[in-house]
Amino acid sequence: MAKNKNKDKKKPIAKKLSALTAKSADRHLLYQLSVQAPEYEVTTLANAYNEAYGYTALHMREDFCGTALLSAAWVKSHPERRATGVDICSDTLAWGREHNIEPLGAAQQRVLLLNEDVRAEGVERFDLVNALNFSYWVFKTREELLGYFKSVRASLQEKGLFFLDAYGGWESQQPMLEPREIPAGFTYIWDQDSFDPITHDVVNHIHFEFEDGSKLEKAFTYEWRYWSLREVQELLVEAGFNQVRVYWDQSEDDDSEQYLETSRAESQPGWLAYLVALT
Repeated sequence: MAKNKNKDKKKPIAKKLSALTAKSADRHLLYQLSVQAPEYEVTTLANAYNEAYGYTALHMREDFCGTALLSAAWVKSHPERRATGVDICSDTLAWGREHNIEPLGAAQQRVLLLNEDVRAEGVERFDLVNALNFSYWVFKTREELLGYFKSVRASLQEKGLFFLDAYGGWESQQPMLEPREIPAGFTYIWDQDSFDPITHDVVNHIHFEFEDGSKLEKAFTYEWRYWSLREVQELLVEAGFNQVRVYWDQSEDDDSEQYLETSRAESQPGWLAYLVALT
């Protein structure tokens, strides 16, 4: 895949971990080291809110939060920040609580983890909600995705922001394996297993390979619907958001990123974009 393939976001440089093997490695830790960049994402979210409203966002909800790594980074970034992480998988939340939330010490009191559907109605209202790593693609029908977007809209403050990402490009619809070396001492492999051009159903896997030759096959599997940017924008507006902005990487350097708001872009083999929906 070309520059801005769906998993090529900015990553912190991780120290090499000793003696990683398929038997000894923790798949959640491997995922965090390969896919997530929490400090970069916190800065991106905070800047998007400040640019939209001129204020500092304090209360964030992380939908499909998994191990809640982003929620932990959010509360560490500001003494008044609070985070609510929502995920349907209790085991993953338990791992995140032990490894990411409890190490925060006193700051863990500003993190709430909810084991429930992201569409569940709540009483709190948030400055911003995010759904990253294409997690909302789990909703395969228009009715399901619209219902989720409406629930997010209802959960936001009067000056609220919903932050999503999306990927695409003609190579994103092709079965392929894309390996990437991780400085911690293993190889992350993004596996685009299948794409149905009629239903837009996709199946993707994440595998890991280690220096001893062992492999952790299908550590994660995603069965999604491939949603186009246009479809997502239209559904966000239908859900009640007043404005939807698209941020596209306009850097000409493959080793850097410069996401700027735009309404048009040239077709590329692979791209990553951000959407910012404002109340």
